[in-house]
Amino acid sequence: MAQVPYLPGVLSEADVRATAGAIARAQEPSGAIPWFPGGQVDPWDHVECAMALLVGGEPVAAHRAWEWLVHAQRPDGSWPRRLTEGTVDEPGVDANMCAYVAVGAWHHWLVRRDRDLLEWVWPTVRGALDLVVGMQLPFGGIGWALDADGKPAEEALVAGSASIHHALACGVSLAAEMGRAQPDWELAVGRLGHALRAHEQLFAPRTRFSMDWYYPVLGGVVRGSAAHRRLDRRWSDFVVDGLGIRCVDDHPWVTGAETCELACALAAVGRRDQARALVADMQHLRDPDGSYWTGHVFTDDVRWPVEQSTWTAAAVILAADAISEVTPGSAIFATGSTPFPEIGLECGCRSGDRLAGVSAHPDQRTHRSHDGNL
Repeated sequence: MAQVPYLPGVLSEADVRATAGAIARAQEPSGAIPWFPGGQVDPWDHVECAMALLVGGEPVAAHRAWEWLVHAQRPDGSWPRRLTEGTVDEPGVDANMCAYVAVGAWHHWLVRRDRDLLEWVWPTVRGALDLVVGMQLPFGGIGWALDADGKPAEEALVAGSASIHHALACGVSLAAEMGRAQPDWELAVGRLGHALRAHEQLFAPRTRFSMDWYYPVLGGVVRGSAAHRRLDRRWSDFVVDGLGIRCVDDHPWVTGAETCELACALAAVGRRDQARALVADMQHLRDPDGSYWTGHVFTDDVRWPVEQSTWTAAAVILAADAISEVTPGSAIFATGSTPFPEIGLECGCRSGDRLAGVSAHPDQRTHRSHDGNL
């Protein structure tokens, strides 16, 4: 039996297997993984769950998740923003949701080194990333959506674009592994990294949300001393000792997925003790069957929303792996730290002359939305 992630004193292997089992039990016959049985499906959270299933001891369910992704993709490279039991509820396109397939594919390769699967999913990844790159705005951010008529959004989101940066970096790594260079992706990730580091003020203002705080670190956009400064600057705004982190800075609501994503970001920059403490803190959301409640309003001592979400369970498994480094998939959040040269183009900045704590490699010259709408 393959080893699964664990955190001594926090989560045993049996605990992690139980959590992966809870995700697998929610999987629909099509292979789609909803937020909870009978709930909505979106491609980002579906991919995250597939990643957790793979390292959590449920490889058959993970493969079924990939079958759904490949077969559900639309001709333009997208998936609907939301489906419920196979029925499309929101036909529009979310760029971040589509791009994340590349993270899942690179994660699967890191864990299994399965060349046949890589060849099989490559057209799916290529179609998704080509679509997303086509949504890049003049200043370098990625427009967050296309509506049902194909009209593009005129604003970009920090968290979503940082996640797309990670996805593009994974896509470039996949392309290199397969010997199929994608210079357009390299150009796009260079422009996007520059926009996030040098022009965050041009993105939609959503600083209330914790994801805008830590996602540039999680997505590999910000590394080195700049990453530590960013994390330290708003730590007290979001971290609630003993409980996890707030989703929104002015709400007394801690959420498990965001807590575990922050833990992954901390692990990626070497702050493993803090990461482990956060995963330990959010265990009050764990149910005896291994599933996890989404969040907790601590002023009222109530679960909210009243749901056990698969994507929260998935975030727990991926955080345990990122911290413990048990499987090769634990390296997934290091992928985004590839130092792609910055490309400013229309912003008027000098390009390639600062990389927020990393330096460009001489050979690299070409270069859930979890909106929390409250």
